Amino acid sequence: DIRSVSPALARFGREAITEDLWTRDALSPRDRSVVTVAMLIARNQPAELKHYIDVALDSGVTPAELSEIITHLAFYSGWPNAMSAVSVTKAVFETRGVTPDALPDASPDLLPLNQEAEKQRSETVEKNVGPISPGLVKFTADPLFLDLWQRPALKPRDRSLITVSALIASGQSAQIGYHLNRAMDNGLSVEEAGETERIS
Repeated sequence: DIRSVSPALARFGREAITEDLWTRDALSPRDRSVVTVAMLIARNQPAELKHYIDVALDSGVTPAELSEIITHLAFYSGWPNAMSAVSVTKAVFETRGVTPDALPDASPDLLPLNQEAEKQRSETVEKNVGPISPGLVKFTADPLFLDLWQRPALKPRDRSLITVSALIASGQSAQIGYHLNRAMDNGLSVEEAGETERIS
């Protein structure tokens, strides 16, 4: 399709994206898929998303993880973007025979909470946001950090990876510093973080 309209774009896509960006060692193909899916959801680009959902599944991302990525990004990219992703992913799951039993429970047993990290986060949010928007303080804690971030179907490192990717892709620079530090605490290496920024 691309060659029929723009042979040069097809060449650049092959050389710069497929043969260069997707073969770099700094991130595994699985992680590149996760970052790409997160970026496409954040930018609400459903036309490209179908292909990259397939790439993600072929790269070892599980249906349960994709389900969690969409749920997670509803909070960081907006409900409409998540609904668009649901529509695209539902069609891919149907084609591949993915059934509801392969997906995470709506209310699973949550991962244990890092009490010290949560205390620091809540104090910072209370100090910076509390005087202006007490409601935002409440909704930042629960359901976001006391529920969503503790769901076990997606590792904390991967939650950080998709959060940072989505924030970069949507230009939300104010939150990137906090989430990049959290990503490092959750196991993302400096090299992986740099590559995430490069492709986002």
